[in-house]
Amino acid sequence: MAELLTDRILAENAQDFEAMVSHRFVRDIAAGRLSPGVFDRYLLIEGAFVETAIAIFGYAVAKAPDLGDRRKLIGSLDALANEQMPYFEAAFARRGISPDPGLQAEPRVAAFREGMLEIAREGDFTAIVTAMFAAEWMYWTWCRAVQDAPMGDPMVRDWVGMHAAPGFAAQARWLRDRLDALGQGMTQAQRDEAVRVFGHVQRLEIGFHAAAYPADEISAA
Repeated sequence: MAELLTDRILAENAQDFEAMVSHRFVRDIAAGRLSPGVFDRYLLIEGAFVETAIAIFGYAVAKAPDLGDRRKLIGSLDALANEQMPYFEAAFARRGISPDPGLQAEPRVAAFREGMLEIAREGDFTAIVTAMFAAEWMYWTWCRAVQDAPMGDPMVRDWVGMHAAPGFAAQARWLRDRLDALGQGMTQAQRDEAVRVFGHVQRLEIGFHAAAYPADEISAA
């Protein structure tokens, strides 16, 4: 049996993937020591990125090869707009924080946003699925691993729970399975490109999460 594309992707990007799922941000959540200020910064940059993710999924809908894919992706768009965005709206109100354009311009935050948008704009459907798989498989992996950790902040607990929940798990698995199905008809060069895109996204994610820490803490992130 031919090697599944996602098996190869995960194997060849194991170092970058492990660096992300064991990032300081993840370790701090697992240990119950993530500071409120760091989580506030994370909420601001991640909340803004969810709006970008809506655009990315929109590109995926437009480039999807069949109605079945479009239906699935429209469901994902609905979850982003009507489940995740309300979480951030409630979090901003509860924590007394508001959008910070300067934080969005931080180089690692901007690099992640623009890098993901470039994949969606310039890449084909497979490239977009690969990028979404890279992000969602990563989140599901570490949130599932830490979901039982002692988290004193209920909003941190809710965030982790949202990404460890059955619905998010099903989405991550769908991306994996869809990418494996697409991989069966891909050339070697196309499979190599999928491996590259996944690794690129993981490295962007590492910088994005480090940006949640204030400048004087970056060296330890």
